[in-house]
Amino acid sequence: MTDAGLTLRERKKLRTRHALVDEALRLFTEKGFAAATLDELVEAVEVSQRTFFRMFASKEDVALAPEKELWAAYSARVEAHPPGPSPLPDYVAALRAAVEEMADGWEARFLTSRALCDRTPALVAHSLRHCADVTDRVVALGLAPGQSELERRLLIELFLTAWRWALARWAEDGAPDRAALRSRMDDAFAALPDLAPLLSAAPRHEEARRGVHA
Repeated sequence: MTDAGLTLRERKKLRTRHALVDEALRLFTEKGFAAATLDELVEAVEVSQRTFFRMFASKEDVALAPEKELWAAYSARVEAHPPGPSPLPDYVAALRAAVEEMADGWEARFLTSRALCDRTPALVAHSLRHCADVTDRVVALGLAPGQSELERRLLIELFLTAWRWALARWAEDGAPDRAALRSRMDDAFAALPDLAPLLSAAPRHEEARRGVHA
């Protein structure tokens, strides 16, 4: 989230939020997620626990804030413009727009958060639960009567797999540069249409069942 168009009070709140995220990621990285305490975090930022809990639900929530900010922006865009019968381009466009919408410095926070998550089982579980919740919301948007929820879910899983590949390659690039992330996203999403021949060659359920009983 950027501060464009925000009131003075809203900008102050956003700065406090970013300060809490930055300090949380520093503390959790240096001391370990379990060892770092909430008291240490709020003392370092000079806010109360009450202020913290107005912005975040838990330590897990603040540690994964960069990820959650991205998917909140993504979900809002999909909700504002529900995808059509062939939703993949809409999903891709929404994610690209969400990445561009993130505030300055988001790239570094995101990569630090992902590195912390990768070595912290509690954060992995929290991230997976959040991903499942976002998927549930997105699947329901734009799903017309008679359309297959399963097919929509499978498509989203392909979309997310491409996104994760882009993130992994971006992390390997060694610099939190948004242009590099866009380039990796373009490579990953451009590969999805090439899967059509592979998918069309897969046996359909009835054909596979007849083959088993032949």
